Amino acid sequence: MTPLELLWNGWRATYVQSGGAAGGVPSDDGTSIFTRILRSGLPDTESHIVHRGELVFAIMNAFPYSVGHVLVLPFREIGDLEDLTVDEAAELWPTVTSAVQVLKSVMNPGGVNVGINLGEPAGGSVRQHLHVHVVPRWIGDGNFMTATANTRTLPEALPDTAAKLRAAWPTSTAPVT
Repeated sequence: MTPLELLWNGWRATYVQSGGAAGGVPSDDGTSIFTRILRSGLPDTESHIVHRGELVFAIMNAFPYSVGHVLVLPFREIGDLEDLTVDEAAELWPTVTSAVQVLKSVMNPGGVNVGINLGEPAGGSVRQHLHVHVVPRWIGDGNFMTATANTRTLPEALPDTAAKLRAAWPTSTAPVT
């Protein structure tokens, strides 16, 4: 066995054991993982919510593509962009912009990916609850581990990253200027 075969990447266990559907499988009442988190009553520090607005919130991705991967979504569980109310749509994009700005200031990435996967064919794993991915990127972060072992290495624990982002988030819903 080579050392690479023994690399511990424990955060992936839940995702792998679920067949890649962790969080994407609705509960018995049909609600998404995000709705269940919101209803859990857990404090934001335990649920990894880094920002709450009036109609949308930002949460750390439990199965991140890279360290700092944030999801921005409406509190209301909807699956498609066209289902957003005017007010939800008006708050969503400035919150995405704030997420980008906070990630740039805290994580100092070389770039940022922003995207939405609508529907299962597009890669939407939690398709019943619209969410925008905001992913900081660095040159070399898609190295041989991702390409050959389908494994990502994260240099920082999720709660630590969440605390940094939460502390840096602007208090208003307007993007940082």
